[in-house]
Amino acid sequence: MTIKSIIEQKLEETFKPEFLEVVNESFMHNVPEGSESHFKVTVVSNKFAEKRLIARHRHINQTLADELKTIHALAIHTLTPEEYFAKAGKIADSPECLGGGK
Repeated sequence: MTIKSIIEQKLEETFKPEFLEVVNESFMHNVPEGSESHFKVTVVSNKFAEKRLIARHRHINQTLADELKTIHALAIHTLTPEEYFAKAGKIADSPECLGGGK
C-alpha cells in the first residue's frame, strides 16, 4: 500500500469528506523518482464547521501522525462545503521548491 493511499484511507474514514484530494507533489522536489515525500491534501468536510484553521490542521496532523514520521512535507487545505463552494473549488498551488529543486 502506498503512503498516498494510506493518507486517503485515513482522511476518508476520519472526516467523511464531501471532497478529498491527495496529491503526491514529490516530483516537484529534488528527490528520487517515485518518492512519496511531499503531499498536498484538500479535505472538504462538515466536521470543520465552526472550527478555527489551527484546530482543523491539528486534527489532520493527529490523524496522519504515523505518516508524518516518514514524509517531509504536507500542505493542508481544510474547508467546509460552504467555504469550498465560495472558492469555486479553487485551491492554491503549492510553492516552488526552494531546497535544491529541479
